[in-house]
Amino acid sequence: MTTSTVGLLAGLLLAIAVAAGGFTGLLIAIILGTAGYLIGAHRDGEIDLAAVVRGRGRG
Repeated sequence: MTTSTVGLLAGLLLAIAVAAGGFTGLLIAIILGTAGYLIGAHRDGEIDLAAVVRGRGRG
């Protein structure tokens, strides 16, 4: 199991703890799950979040 998968599961579990219902709960679960996956993928070296945040730059 990769770190990104663990991050996804951790984010989803946190979302379940935070969101106990409704459409808002679903949105929170999706946001936290995505954040957990991105952080885990960054730690695994699958993606470079700094390059994504920085963008193309000027010049």
